[in-house]
Amino acid sequence: MLAPARSSMTGQEMIDYTVARTKMVDNQIRPTDVTSHAVLDAFLSVPREEFVPSSKRPLAYIDNDIEIAPGRFLMEPSPLAKLVQLAAVQPGDVVLEVGCGTGYASAILSRFSGSVVALESDEALAAEATETLARLGCDNVAVVTGDLMHGYAPEAPYDVILLHGAVEYVPDALFAQMRDGGRLVTVVGFGNAAKARLYIKEHGVTSERPAFNASVKPLPGFVKDAEFVF
Repeated sequence: MLAPARSSMTGQEMIDYTVARTKMVDNQIRPTDVTSHAVLDAFLSVPREEFVPSSKRPLAYIDNDIEIAPGRFLMEPSPLAKLVQLAAVQPGDVVLEVGCGTGYASAILSRFSGSVVALESDEALAAEATETLARLGCDNVAVVTGDLMHGYAPEAPYDVILLHGAVEYVPDALFAQMRDGGRLVTVVGFGNAAKARLYIKEHGVTSERPAFNASVKPLPGFVKDAEFVF
């Protein structure tokens, strides 16, 4: 079970993070067509403030991306919730989160999946995620380090793969780690032209479909090499 969230002082005011969490779900997530009870319950129960730097805890529930390290961000609640819902995670599913950062989305996913592999390339972020997830009792999450573009083959195949950030393309290595019938969700593209996509593997063949517009911060490294045009 998750430990109760802590309150902290900002100026002379005591922030009630439980109230802030409820407002986030009611005002940011529900109005954007997130209807899954499992997803909504997870966002209501996981203390987002525990996964941001202490100086930014008063901003934990704003409707924006939050920088957790140079060039790395905790995704805005609404698109993250929509991606998680799009993945259609089932009890017993093995999930890979690529770019787990401080572990917030992995904590969300842990609430209604079988197990989560949280892959992070930044060792400091991985250490922080490990400590926070353990403290909150997320016993079915394992944090691992490695190149995000290579995924994490030792625990493959996965029922669900979620990329925590926008990418220019999805490497073949990640598709290869999907179980037959598995799903991969991510945001492809940057800025206002970006769109969330769902990839499904059936009989060894991966197909894709666009899902919704989403502008989120990029996940480092997922950029195509420049091509020369003659």
